Amino acid sequence: MRIEERYRGIIAWFSEHMPVAESELHYENPYQLLVAVILSAQCTDKRVNITTPALFERFPTPQAMAEASAEEIYPYIKSISYPNNKAKNLAAMARKLVSEEFGGVVPDDVDRLQQLPGVGRKTANVVAAVIYNKFVMPVDTHVFRVSARIGLSVGAKTPLQTEQQLTRHIPAHLLPIAHHWLILHGRYICTARAPKCAECGIAPWCKYHQKAESATEKEH
Repeated sequence: MRIEERYRGIIAWFSEHMPVAESELHYENPYQLLVAVILSAQCTDKRVNITTPALFERFPTPQAMAEASAEEIYPYIKSISYPNNKAKNLAAMARKLVSEEFGGVVPDDVDRLQQLPGVGRKTANVVAAVIYNKFVMPVDTHVFRVSARIGLSVGAKTPLQTEQQLTRHIPAHLLPIAHHWLILHGRYICTARAPKCAECGIAPWCKYHQKAESATEKEH
């Protein structure tokens, strides 16, 4: 199967069966999403959502968090992975965000977002896509793994290489929702250890499924 055909089939299936796909992180404004995404690195969205209500009650604005030290933030996020580093990043991020340069406003530009402490390319792309509907493709562990398995990325060794391949083939206006398609698919169907191929709607276009079927046919 040519890769163009694979993309067409998968995009068409998701467009029909998952016309609405959104972040599972809980947030009410750009500041809250930025904090939640920073916390979500190597941590589940479920755990982040358990943690953030008390955090946001104590630090409801960037200004409130900017006045806090990492030591003051730590107790609120200690159940999250890497809490020491993330507490330092949140304190530094908030101070930078309320500086004259940013004026307390979460920017919509990926490059400017990455100037904030603790914000890498994936986090910047998530905020730009989810809040501002920018035509960017965040690549987290789910997107990286699923794209390779189903055949949307070929030989990509880094998240950036995966991002470049996906943005080359997916229509720009679909990139923000396609990010969620791949994350949710990886979280609930195309799981890392035991993909649920029997339940998978995109199996007809999936490279992994095709290989498995060919191996079964050879055995018989």
